[in-house]
Amino acid sequence: MNKDGLKSSATVSVAPMMDWTDRHCRYLHRTISKNTLLYTEMLTAAAIVNGDKSKLLDFNEAEHPIALQMGGSEPKLLADAVRIVEKWGYDEVNLNVGCPSDRVKSGSFGVVLMRSPHLVADCIKAMLDASQNVEITLKCRIGVDEDDPYVILPDFIEKMQSAGVGRLIIHARKAWLQGISPKQNRNLPPLDYNLIFKMKEMFPRMHLTINGGIQDIGEIKTHLSNGIDGVMIGRSAYHNPVHVLQKVDCEIYNMGVVKTGFEIVEVMLPYIERHLKNGGRLNQITRHMLGIFSAQPGAKVWRRKISEQAYKKDADTDVLINALKSVVLAQKDSS
Repeated sequence: MNKDGLKSSATVSVAPMMDWTDRHCRYLHRTISKNTLLYTEMLTAAAIVNGDKSKLLDFNEAEHPIALQMGGSEPKLLADAVRIVEKWGYDEVNLNVGCPSDRVKSGSFGVVLMRSPHLVADCIKAMLDASQNVEITLKCRIGVDEDDPYVILPDFIEKMQSAGVGRLIIHARKAWLQGISPKQNRNLPPLDYNLIFKMKEMFPRMHLTINGGIQDIGEIKTHLSNGIDGVMIGRSAYHNPVHVLQKVDCEIYNMGVVKTGFEIVEVMLPYIERHLKNGGRLNQITRHMLGIFSAQPGAKVWRRKISEQAYKKDADTDVLINALKSVVLAQKDSS
């Protein structure tokens, strides 16, 4: 995909989420929205260069447009990883400068790098030099600990723009490296959307995506109407994928049709059957499907039947078909 097409897809994206946005999760999200930009879980540059590349990097061609999020702080290693990822066919490589976990702190990457903008710029330049066609982007926070975001963030963005970054994703919260856990960092630091709007005014040539606390298509539309170029949605897209993503193609990209939860499950069945035929387990996919009927009659029985059956060694698509029948009955009873 060319960079203009990728920017268009980046109008709405699903965030990289560790242990969640694996290839099965992404295939499910792609089934719901054909246009939304999808991100992998974060992979370290060292793992990509030294690890099992097929296991780490393989994806289904239907997942395009797809971006790989990368962690690291060594320019040469990042450049080597970019070359590998580009050959694998990804559309974008996103450098993680926003994750506050203990793992990234000890590895000198993630949000701690916001305190070393010159190093980040060196990393970006090396990644850009290594890239032929894959787009290089960056994801960050608005600041770290006692930083004043209204001072720190504009300086950081200016340095990134000078390094060659054209698209930046900003989680509209600070990261606190001391005193709260990585999980609390997703919720406790207050959101400051207005700061992101101000950054767009200050850097009009920069494609800015806003991230953090966004729940549904109504909020997506609100942010876009405020002049933001893109909206990244995280946990709500995972826990309630149909509600969050089903209208995106029609209402944001002006194309496509709205699929119901029933239709999405039907479309997933051949994919699941292929996975089982190749030696996979049912629950490797269905764990991402538990929220398909969230907030609808039958949601509880859907989750229960899958949770009770899908982990079994011989579980097959009959588990889903039987669970669907229970949802149908529940919805008839509620009407």
